[in-house]
Amino acid sequence: MSLSIATQGNQSSTIPAILVATLINKTLGKDAIIVKFEDLETLKDDKTATTKLVLGAGPPIYGDLQIVKEIVEAYPNALAGAQQKQGKEWIERAQTLSSPDFKSIEGLLSELDSHLTLRAYIVGYTLTVTDIIVWGVLRGNRAAHAYIKKGHLTNLSRWFRFIEEANPWIPRAVETLSLQIREKKTAKSKEGASYDIALLDTENGVVTRFPPEPSGYLHIGHAKAALLNDYFAHEKYKGTLLLRFDDTNPSKEKEEFQDAIIEDLALMGIKPDRTSYSSDYFDDLYKYCIQMIKDGNAYADDTDQATMRDERMKGIASKCRDRTVDENLAVFEEMKKGSELGIKSCIRAKISVDNPNKALRDPVIYRCNPVPHHRLGSKWNIYPTYDFCCPVLDSIENVTHALRTNEYRDRNPQYQWILEALKLRRVHIWDFARMNFIRTLLSKRKLTKFVEQGVVWGWDDPRFPTIRGIRRRGMTVGALREFILKQGPSRNIVNLDWTLIWATNKKYIDPIAPRYTAVLKENAVTATVKGAPAKAYTEDRPRHAKNAELGTKKVAYSGTILIDLEDAKTFKEGEEITLMAWGNAIVRKFSTSASPIGNIVTNLELELHLQGDVKKTEKKITWLSPEGQTLVPVELVDFDHLITKDKIEEDDNVEDFLNPKTEFRSDAWADENVADLKLGDIIQFERKGYFRLDRPFTKGVPAVFFSIPTGKTGK
Repeated sequence: MSLSIATQGNQSSTIPAILVATLINKTLGKDAIIVKFEDLETLKDDKTATTKLVLGAGPPIYGDLQIVKEIVEAYPNALAGAQQKQGKEWIERAQTLSSPDFKSIEGLLSELDSHLTLRAYIVGYTLTVTDIIVWGVLRGNRAAHAYIKKGHLTNLSRWFRFIEEANPWIPRAVETLSLQIREKKTAKSKEGASYDIALLDTENGVVTRFPPEPSGYLHIGHAKAALLNDYFAHEKYKGTLLLRFDDTNPSKEKEEFQDAIIEDLALMGIKPDRTSYSSDYFDDLYKYCIQMIKDGNAYADDTDQATMRDERMKGIASKCRDRTVDENLAVFEEMKKGSELGIKSCIRAKISVDNPNKALRDPVIYRCNPVPHHRLGSKWNIYPTYDFCCPVLDSIENVTHALRTNEYRDRNPQYQWILEALKLRRVHIWDFARMNFIRTLLSKRKLTKFVEQGVVWGWDDPRFPTIRGIRRRGMTVGALREFILKQGPSRNIVNLDWTLIWATNKKYIDPIAPRYTAVLKENAVTATVKGAPAKAYTEDRPRHAKNAELGTKKVAYSGTILIDLEDAKTFKEGEEITLMAWGNAIVRKFSTSASPIGNIVTNLELELHLQGDVKKTEKKITWLSPEGQTLVPVELVDFDHLITKDKIEEDDNVEDFLNPKTEFRSDAWADENVADLKLGDIIQFERKGYFRLDRPFTKGVPAVFFSIPTGKTGK
């Protein structure tokens, strides 16, 4: 059954319907209700309604909770509490709670608060549809939600927080709903997002830059920064994009990462107009640091790291702050030599001791590090920090607009102070929000730790959020670009669900993914097909029913076929089923045997009934003939998130939230056409999903396919 929703205004009125539909799907373990957001233009025939819903092929239903009632009536057995008298009463009263007039619902809120005294749930002792509907209505009512969040009604506030925290899928569904409706409403704008952010001084063109550190592989967060800079330089303003490698920390950087970044940018269709390296400017940066010291704007500090950190937090001046210019220059020279004194010293900008913005409390601008540089070898023992290097090079490389994530917002005054101190050309800064995903780490330091500890196979592990990782999982470049550009340069921070980007990807792969067949080896059921020709034969069939350009494949037919156990165990004697790509058949009899998992079907007898109507059968199954072709052994691999918590906080120990099981492998037989597939091919095994070929078939070695998410699950 499909559920099509259109809203006028915001998404608040659809929250209860979405939550109930989500609960049904969770309860039944499948997509019982498929939610679609239709074009508002095609569904606004009743302009008085804020919401319109279509269930299946029935007539449209208008009005917020009338929609919910229809869903509840359609699935009473899947919704605990829907039939209880008290539950029904509160579901009916939820209509009143949706009123935007707070005074009209204040009394009912107080009554609900009293009802929840000593109660965890509105009805009974477990979560029911009543809690879901009332929570959804209150969440969608701005006035009521704000009142509850302030804690004025103790029991109601406690219940509201408990429902949300004990069932993380609920706020996640609301967040997903908000994003989906926003995407629908902006679909007619360029790339689905507004790029009219009023950048200043663009009349003569713009120069943007993407400055990655070559200390790891690009992840999806980097992709957003790269694509936005590319968009403003090459599409919005027809300017210049600079790729600058921020290679100022030789302890972490490798040529391997540098080359990988160039390759990943090319994969995303990003072609920088110029490429440079911070290390190209080390002579200039050294001179600028000398100038800072001579002008009294920087000083050398040999305070130990722990003490320096403590003093900065407390706003205490360093004992070295009042050194003379000559003393500072002498220490800087020791740093350049890599001497004992130099190694334990650094150069700090002399901005402020106790500024409320801690980024302005005398930040470090130069460090001593006698580790060889991957490009320059042992030429230098001193290296500028990113905070010093970035504004200086942006200015002298003629960058006009520095577009960067808002994690740097507190450091923007520091950026401008350095330019003013050195009397360099100013640069416009625009902050945009990082792109975060649930159950996903984007910290390069933590990702590196996962690689080093063997938690993953490497930087291209399909469970990793790196560009290479998601590409290896089956993400297409087109989908990646579309999804990221749809987020736009907004400053609003959101925690995205992976289902959204994988749903975008499905749009790209479904029309071009050829269809094949696979049957799981474990407990595969052999079926005898009466009425089949005595001798096996093959026919040419289209690889894709809706895309003739993909050509044809060979399909083998014989009197013996293999069927998945999961299909066979649902059959009943005398039942008519459809063998896909063949026709109907009637189940005549089957045999079972005992096993550790209970009685399982071992053999089936089917009788072809090709004159049967395939539209009338409930079960349409895939199958394989072991005769007339050489079946190909394959391994189907699925993955789960590496971590179990939606959002890892700063003080969380990541190891506490590692998912103990993230890899799921199944052995299967595939049709002989699969033997010809090449590395990276994306296909669909019918009724099993989309897959990317990670290891092609060779004699004696099974092919390995990685499952590609489609947006229907959180994987």
